[in-house]
Amino acid sequence: MANGSPSLPLADLRIASLESRRSEEMTRLIERFGGAPFVSPSMKETPLESPRAAIDFAHRLLVGEIGIVVFLTGVGFRQLLEAVEKHVDRQRYLDTLSDVVTVCRGPKPVVAMREVGLTPTYRVPEPNTWRELLQTLDQFVPVANQEVALQEYGKPNPSLVAGLEARGAKVVPIPIYKWDLPQDAEPLKANCRALAAGERDVLMVTSGHQAVNLLRVAGELGIEDDLRKALASRTVVASIGPTTTEMLNELGIAPDLEPEHPKMGHLVVAVAEKAPQLLRRKNRSYVTLSGPASDPSDEAAPWYDSPFMRACRGEPNAVTPIWLMRQAGRYMAEYRQTRSQVKDVLELCKRPDLCSEAMCTAVKRLGVDAAIIFSDLLPILEPMGFELEFVAGDGPKIHNPVREGRDLDRVRELETMAELEFVMETCRRTRADLPEDMPLIGFAGAPFTLASYAIEGGGSRSYLHAKSLMYRDEGAWNELLGKFARGVSRYLDAQIQAGVQCVQIFDSWAGCLGVADYRRYVLPHMQAIISSLPRGVPVINFATGNPELLPLLAEAGAGVIGVDWRIELADAWELVGHDKSVQGNLDPTVLLADRGEIERQAKRILDQVAARPGHIFNLGHGVHQQTPVENVIALVDFVHEYSAKRT
Repeated sequence: MANGSPSLPLADLRIASLESRRSEEMTRLIERFGGAPFVSPSMKETPLESPRAAIDFAHRLLVGEIGIVVFLTGVGFRQLLEAVEKHVDRQRYLDTLSDVVTVCRGPKPVVAMREVGLTPTYRVPEPNTWRELLQTLDQFVPVANQEVALQEYGKPNPSLVAGLEARGAKVVPIPIYKWDLPQDAEPLKANCRALAAGERDVLMVTSGHQAVNLLRVAGELGIEDDLRKALASRTVVASIGPTTTEMLNELGIAPDLEPEHPKMGHLVVAVAEKAPQLLRRKNRSYVTLSGPASDPSDEAAPWYDSPFMRACRGEPNAVTPIWLMRQAGRYMAEYRQTRSQVKDVLELCKRPDLCSEAMCTAVKRLGVDAAIIFSDLLPILEPMGFELEFVAGDGPKIHNPVREGRDLDRVRELETMAELEFVMETCRRTRADLPEDMPLIGFAGAPFTLASYAIEGGGSRSYLHAKSLMYRDEGAWNELLGKFARGVSRYLDAQIQAGVQCVQIFDSWAGCLGVADYRRYVLPHMQAIISSLPRGVPVINFATGNPELLPLLAEAGAGVIGVDWRIELADAWELVGHDKSVQGNLDPTVLLADRGEIERQAKRILDQVAARPGHIFNLGHGVHQQTPVENVIALVDFVHEYSAKRT
């Protein structure tokens, strides 16, 4: 710890910064508030090897094909000028710029333009994000059917491009430079190691590209998982403004604070005011969540070599493991007896003793190979600001749904598991009550399904409100799904810390989407969740309704892909790739038939698999309430007996 004066707000706090251009100024600001600065430059701008896009833009500008030019950064304006003046007359280029509409995203490109005697037509107001840029254009500049040149900075901004195209613009991207590691990366590596080890109290980020390079270095050092875990649970992450915050969220890093104005001085002041309290809150959460964590590398653990865990890892098995979604449910008399002790499902979820009793009873009676915690997809919504109620005969209801972008301000970040401690206690209790060699699965709803509930206000057949927001306001949609993705990441990680060996992500409503929409509006958020979870803990990605989505479920990064009954399992495995394990895929309605038909249908699935390693038998969805429990037991017995003969 630093030996700062206790009267200073950052006394004894270790402050990491990735600032490159103004590292000395950042160091002085941190010291002024009593912090111990660890400032490591994290990036440098490198011009692209070929300036062809810049030259093409200049020629098109000079002949009158470009009507609007958007400058996003001051560095970009200067490097663009440097690139084009070697190929066209400099003064003619500047004179032409003065004749067209120019829009500057913030103060830095304005300064760069003034250096050469130009004044932009419009300047985007704070906080200078792509949203304010689009609002400025909406207010002052019709872009329909216009060629809009867009100076990029490091990488494209797909949300901005989509917003321009939605308004009828023809976007002409101008890549100018890329972000590389600094020439001397050793200070950055040292800061990265210290952050991963929990030896920094605050990380200040003044550009999202700094975090990209930080993660790149962490990956090269083999400590990315440790770094992500420390940033999520022990280190306060401070973002300079909305643009950086958005990029951090895309990278799976949730900022803890952001200043009112996106400037470096305001950032340090905000850190001085808020970081000590935020740090105490994070540390309390970290201590609370530490418990009987599941170490995926612990080969001595009783559950490690179980058929279920072997199948998750794609290893050969002497028998095909089986568990069932909703295996503790209303079809069992024992469950109905437990359920009668509480008012509704939400109250049951908040009784860890009853949750453990329901699941352990089901596991013992059915003879399955894995347990899943008894809970529901929706309790996570309550601490995020939604008023949730389970209405008898009508299912879950959200009494304050979000319908417009302006509603997102009341959707809270899930920063701590304090209000979901009952779920963590369910994990701990169930783990303790199960046989030691029985794996325990945790779970959460996927961002799309959670968002659909939150927008529709309950169940839906058309998803009218959810898909309408998705298509009308992609920025708001990504902001909402980003909050859910970060919440789900923390929620699942907390369950792992509380003792589960595997997690499943349920996307019960994703089947209403086509492939292109899933890739654009959902896939990045699923990738953010799965990449944030501890490496080695199996993740099952399960969605229903559209088999065409299966390759994208695999692309999201999970090791196990859940498959419903709408496709043959052999065909599904071809789609996801044999490097993945698969789970499924008996139609749950089959369990309402006689035993002969149940065995015939199960045999058909097992024959398709042909004993290939990595198959977990399950239903394509949950057990129906009307199912005779004897039929479920018969299915479990048949899968075990028949698969054992095949091996």
